[in-house]
Parts: sequence; structure tokens; C-alpha cells
Amino acid sequence: MRDGAKKMKEYRVVHYINQFFAGIGGEDKAGIEPRFEDIPVGFGKQIEDISDGRLRIVRTIICGDNFAAENLDEFEKTVLPWIKEVDADLLFAGPAFAAGRYGAACATLCDRAVTSLGITAVSGMHEANPGVDIAKRTTFVLQTGDSARKIGTVLPELVRFSLRLLDGVEIGSPEEEGYHPRGVRVNFRREERGSKRAVTMLLKKLRDEPFETELPMPVYDLVPPAPPVKDLERSLIAIGTEGGIVPRGNPDRIEAHNASKWCIYSLEGLDNLLSGDFEVAHGGYDPVPSNNDPDRVLPLDGMRRLEKAGRFRKLLEKYFVTVGNVTAVKSAERYGREMAAMLHKEGVDGVVMTST
Repeated sequence: MRDGAKKMKEYRVVHYINQFFAGIGGEDKAGIEPRFEDIPVGFGKQIEDISDGRLRIVRTIICGDNFAAENLDEFEKTVLPWIKEVDADLLFAGPAFAAGRYGAACATLCDRAVTSLGITAVSGMHEANPGVDIAKRTTFVLQTGDSARKIGTVLPELVRFSLRLLDGVEIGSPEEEGYHPRGVRVNFRREERGSKRAVTMLLKKLRDEPFETELPMPVYDLVPPAPPVKDLERSLIAIGTEGGIVPRGNPDRIEAHNASKWCIYSLEGLDNLLSGDFEVAHGGYDPVPSNNDPDRVLPLDGMRRLEKAGRFRKLLEKYFVTVGNVTAVKSAERYGREMAAMLHKEGVDGVVMTST
């Protein structure tokens, strides 16, 4: 500890990490249940060292990414009491970078720690991580790169920010401090009144000069609707879903939360999807009705009836599936392009894609 920090207040910290950062394993250990150790684990000791001992990790909570994503309610009910019982000042979650399942777990835990336990929480994530949207209203989530290779530069930033937050130092704007915008408006006085600033921005825009808006608006992609199928009775039609209908046992382990993949499965010889042969992998809706009758989400039975009635020429004998539950937009865009390329290669004329 440096001399200047000797009299500074120390804070009790709970650190949340996944199986990878705990040194337990990778995807093969992603299903491990929550556990804790009352010592720093992984890079926890670095957090203490960087803070000159002011952030003292009194408990490290570890959970596999798949377990947290697929058992979110149980995850919360188990872990929140562990945070509360050590009288923590801070929950330090991650950083998760662009790891979606890890980020969603970090974000959910931070949000609940703030709203239910009333303690301070911080994390760090890449902008594409779905955890940013989950936590940003209650938690300061610092901007990071997309790779854990940046941890050497990210950790000092997170530690410094955490100490300022705990010490009660006024936190500036997202641009000044490097955290993701939270959608929280803060009143402050500017030297120039709003009308003058607005006219200045307008003139810059008219002159094609760079300027920065004070109220960024959300930007949505404009997706033109597909043209109608010209001759339905002569068409090859496909079905697919983002509702997570998978063969029994979920053989490719599509995640229930922030899916990292999409898959294709055969429909050869099937007129409907039988309970027990297919099941729900999606973690965002009650699976019971669709486990009882998977056709409720992926309507193979109805499509076969239409096919036999001659409403279209043929049904593609395979279907595509992913899980849309808190899946990152960039991931979804990539899946869409890949699905479209596959369907085009198969000569498909039209698609029925169901949601939940």
C-alpha cells in the first residue's frame, strides 16, 4: 500500500466470475453450479493490488455460463444471499467483454444487487454484449474491447472507477468517464443557452462539418419486406423458428439465453413434432405447453396439411432454429445472413419463421 493511501477507506468486495476466469475450464465446465470461495480467485488478487488494498475481495462467486443462462431464477436466488451475508460494499462483476452469456449473468446479478440489496455494482462489457442493456439503468458498465486479451488495461480502469464511485466522487458523462450511456438525464448548466447551441449544430450540419448531438437518437435498420411468392403452388417452402424447438436432449447445446449458434435438423418422415422427441431450449417463455406439443412453436403439422392439400409444391425436409432470448443484435444479424444463404442454396422460394 502506498503511503498516500494508508488512511483511505477500504471496501469489502464480492467478485463474480465465470468458470473460465476461475481457472476451472471452458465450455466443458460451463454447466457448473454456483459456488463461492472467501478469497480472491483468478485475477481477483490483481484487483486488490491495483487498488493498493482498498478493494478487499471478501468473497468470489463462481458459476458456469450455461448454468447461469439456463437457470436464471435459481442463479439469482442462490447467489444474492451470498452477497448479502458478507456485508459487501461493492459487487465487481466480470469484466465480461463480448461474452454474451457471461455478460448477461454479470448484468442480471449487478441489477439485482443494486435494486434488491442496495449495494454498488460495476462491470465492464463490449457494446455488443446483451448484458449492457440489462444492467445499464442501475449499474455503471464501463466500455471494453471485445476480447479478454485487453484485461490488462481494462482492470485498472474498472478499479479506479469503482474507487471513485465508492468514495462519492462526482461521476461525469459517459464520454468523459468511458461507461455505456445509461439513458439517465442529469441537469447541469452550460455556458451557452440551448437555442444558440442548436443553431450552431444546424449550421455545422448544413456545411457538412463534424458536430456532436446532445441527444443521440436510436438508429434502427430499415429492412425492406421480401417480395411476395409469385407462384405458391409451385414453390418450395421452408419453416424455422427462433423459439428454440430442438431434438430431445438439445444435441448441439443451443443456449437458452444469448444463443451463440443456430442449427439445422431433419424433418424427413415426420408429419408432426412429438412430445418427447422434441423439446424447448428457449429460456424466455414457459416451456411446458410447447414441450407437450412442439408444433405450437414450429407448426410442422399445419405445414404438412397444407403441403398435402397442394397449397405449395413441397416443404423443405429440414428446419433451422436458434434462440432469440436476449441474443445480441450483431449475432442475430449474422445468423440471418447465414440462414438466408442456406435457404437460397436449397432453392427455397418462401419461408415461414415463427417467434414466441
